[in-house]
Amino acid sequence: MFIGSSCTINFNMGTGISSLEETVLSGEGDNKLLMLEISGVISQRTRRSVLGSPIQIGMVERVREILKKAEEDKEIKALWVRVNSPGGTVTASDMIYHEIQRYKKKTKQKVYVSFMDLSASGGYYISMAGDHIMAHPTSITGSIGVIALKPNVQGLLGKIGVEFEVVKSGEKKDFLSPWRPFTESERKLFQETIDDFHQRFVGVIAENRPHLDLASVRKLADGRVYTATQALELKMIDQVSYLDESVEYIKKDLGLSGFKVISYHRSNDHKTNLYSEVPGNPSVNLFNLQLDFLPEMEAPQFLYMWVP
Repeated sequence: MFIGSSCTINFNMGTGISSLEETVLSGEGDNKLLMLEISGVISQRTRRSVLGSPIQIGMVERVREILKKAEEDKEIKALWVRVNSPGGTVTASDMIYHEIQRYKKKTKQKVYVSFMDLSASGGYYISMAGDHIMAHPTSITGSIGVIALKPNVQGLLGKIGVEFEVVKSGEKKDFLSPWRPFTESERKLFQETIDDFHQRFVGVIAENRPHLDLASVRKLADGRVYTATQALELKMIDQVSYLDESVEYIKKDLGLSGFKVISYHRSNDHKTNLYSEVPGNPSVNLFNLQLDFLPEMEAPQFLYMWVP
């Protein structure tokens, strides 16, 4: 602790990460519906304090921890995934999709998905693990596709007289270098990788949406976004509803008269109702998307993400 003339600053020397606790968000009874929140940019990044200790684990790790805990609670009858995300990295999106699929297979439970403001690109990819997808009337979804950002600062460095000399073992060893532009052959290689990830995205949708085949998905997968109404007409989702209406649908679909909607949280991210969000995640702002994980990247990232 540091004590000055006008302030007191406490430094947390521990990990700052507490164990998961259960919170009832609504309802009552013995049966439970677990709400799993996917909020903000989807990545594996662990947030750390100024001293370097972890204060918030990565999203993939958090999802896996929650689902492992849920497997042990036999009163949980289904999983409800609430998504409010522009997407994120290809790998993190795919890992969360895999974890939800693994949970569904192991527990034999149904998975329901609800979209809030935004469920685009990687957010929509993760939602393909759901058996029934619902969207708020004003949700935005879609942006099916892949994007990768490779900076090219050659012109800037030339203006200040800085050059990089590279010694390499192969012609393509530094083809993602920010110090120079792509050659035509390198751009082709990069595009092939993008296309491969795009085909995987299209395939996951066609596999999980019963009314969409590969040809139909390819028409939808040009990167554009859709309103909830448009997505429903295009068979991308199953229902447009508010959260309370979604709860009623889930009760009816499960054949239950009622249940408690619960979440797992830590002591510093307490949730009180269905609309509460996990604090500390990057915000979803359609006009100023917070990509605060990008400066820490050591190489270009392949993204299932809407970048307007």
